Amino acid sequence: MDKLEPIRKKIFESEQLARQLSVWRFLLQKTVFTNGCFDILHRGHIEYLAKAADYGDILIIGLNTDSSARRLKGPSRPVQDQNTRALILASLHFVDAIILFDEDTPYKLIEMIQPDILVKGGDYKPEDIAGQDLVKARGGKIITIDLVKGNSTTGIIKKIVSAK
Repeated sequence: MDKLEPIRKKIFESEQLARQLSVWRFLLQKTVFTNGCFDILHRGHIEYLAKAADYGDILIIGLNTDSSARRLKGPSRPVQDQNTRALILASLHFVDAIILFDEDTPYKLIEMIQPDILVKGGDYKPEDIAGQDLVKARGGKIITIDLVKGNSTTGIIKKIVSAK
């Protein structure tokens, strides 16, 4: 048995995800969407994503492509390529779908997915979250989740660099 196959099947192209969303909607599944770079997966990410998943039946993650992550985080990021990051996220049992996006924000992706719930970290104000207007217009919810203090990819990278 190929243990990687069910993990790989969680990584969607746009058209595939649109078809799968139709199935989930038919089954009255509540969809939760969040997004990020998730460069070096750490405890803060795991707790954040697990809490996000608790808000619905289906957790969809919009993952910044390498070029999008570079624009947001700088030329030395991401440390891990988009395919690696997608596979790692897809291996989490509470994650149902990963979709890459190349824009600076996932606004177009949120417009396509039309999630019931949009989740971001507590470092965001709800009114500043990309796509919140789309979700609210459909009667959905915007939720911010407190971040785990002392856990960040930037902090991990600094610790690794200083250990040389």
